[in-house]
Amino acid sequence: MTDTPARLLRLLSLLQTPREWPGSELAERLVVSPRTIRRDIDRLRELGYPVQATRGSVGGYRLVAGTAMPPLLLDDEEAVAISVGLRAAAGHAVDGIEEAAVRALTKIEQVLPSRLRYRVGSLNAATVPLSGFGYGPTIDPERLTVLAAAVTNRERLRFGYRAGNGAESRRRVEPHRLVAAGRRWYLVAYDNDREDWRLFRVDRIRDPQPTGVRTEPRELPAEDAAAYTADKLSKLAPSYRAVATLHAPLEDVAGRLGESPGDLERLDERSCRLHSAAGSLEWLAFRLAALGCEFEVHDPPELIAYLDALGARVSRSVGGGARRPAAPEGGPAPEE
Repeated sequence: MTDTPARLLRLLSLLQTPREWPGSELAERLVVSPRTIRRDIDRLRELGYPVQATRGSVGGYRLVAGTAMPPLLLDDEEAVAISVGLRAAAGHAVDGIEEAAVRALTKIEQVLPSRLRYRVGSLNAATVPLSGFGYGPTIDPERLTVLAAAVTNRERLRFGYRAGNGAESRRRVEPHRLVAAGRRWYLVAYDNDREDWRLFRVDRIRDPQPTGVRTEPRELPAEDAAAYTADKLSKLAPSYRAVATLHAPLEDVAGRLGESPGDLERLDERSCRLHSAAGSLEWLAFRLAALGCEFEVHDPPELIAYLDALGARVSRSVGGGARRPAAPEGGPAPEE
């Protein structure tokens, strides 16, 4: 590769991958001599890119953090992904990130080629966020950054924690991963005082402090952090298994309630049996009522009691509340 500017861009693209690059491998990739690689590294340093060199049999070059952020080199797919992600950040659960996301998006879209601006614009025009749906606490981005750095550096943390019942405690943990679940963030970590793995809601963590103590990786008792989080959340949430007879053909309700075909059982041409599990009585009651057909709940007793109380409350709201004024005898009904 004899074109120096093109070679520098290609070299920069390789160095922005978080790994150590031996000079011989860089020279092979760019089809130049190791001496040319050394000269190109010097040119990048003059442009403000902090390239660090290490010696030895496994030494090489890597891009490290500097005093200022140098320009980034992105390919087409990376540029589109970042632009779309920044547009979505305004609705994210990280508090105060909206303004920073807009500033970053303005800078990126200003230098995007027209073909990429068209792709980003088409995607944004075809999608719309549902604001205000899925409530959840916002997260201080600085707190999230501290936790992420501790995960990356395998550094032990101390922080205050408020449990779901309001109990306060101090924790000393070895952070493993951060998991984003909808509008909530969770920290998967090994609790040193309890000698076991724990799941912490990030919005309940207070004043996280790195201790400077580096730790060795521990084997998580799950396939990965996401699987561990899903398993813990499913055990923490109350689960109700509903059994109900729906007075409607199975074809009319299939896909509207129940996660799989096995959730619905045909009884006859005009009715079917529902078997469904959910974490809340409210969700089950709402979905049953929204089907628009008669139904009878057989299990669980909590759902029967909830529907009974809900029905009584609805009846009182229309039977004992404000009534529509009666029409004068022989005359039209008063206007709303």
